[in-house]
Amino acid sequence: MKKWPAFDSNGDLPIGIHQATLTEILQHFGTGTPQRELAGQQLERIFLLANSTGQVARFIVFGSFVTAKSSPGDVDIFLLMEDSFDVAQVHGEAALVFDTQKTQDVLGASIFWICKQGQLAVNRKRWKTGKLNAMTRGAA
Repeated sequence: MKKWPAFDSNGDLPIGIHQATLTEILQHFGTGTPQRELAGQQLERIFLLANSTGQVARFIVFGSFVTAKSSPGDVDIFLLMEDSFDVAQVHGEAALVFDTQKTQDVLGASIFWICKQGQLAVNRKRWKTGKLNAMTRGAA
């Protein structure tokens, strides 16, 4: 099991990138209150949908979900997609992940995405090792 660093006096993780598996993130941040459990379920659903594209290079979780707040506002996610990613080729439920309004309304999350070479995604918006990042403010 991952050993997470202690929260600071503001309830935040230390500045930086903290790699973890989905299970480790859910065990640490997705329990304790009904709001955290719901946010954890939303994160898991989004993770599975995004990865169903086969094009996720990195899946980064940030914002209030990775803090000590008992009621995080929502799940904030940044997706770094492979350069070969074409959002027009995403169909079915996975397409929700790349539609800003539906992401908020249906999935209860804020998702931002970009391709690896910096091609900015139309929406506001390397998991290959099974790792996720819990990224905190100020991280590069």
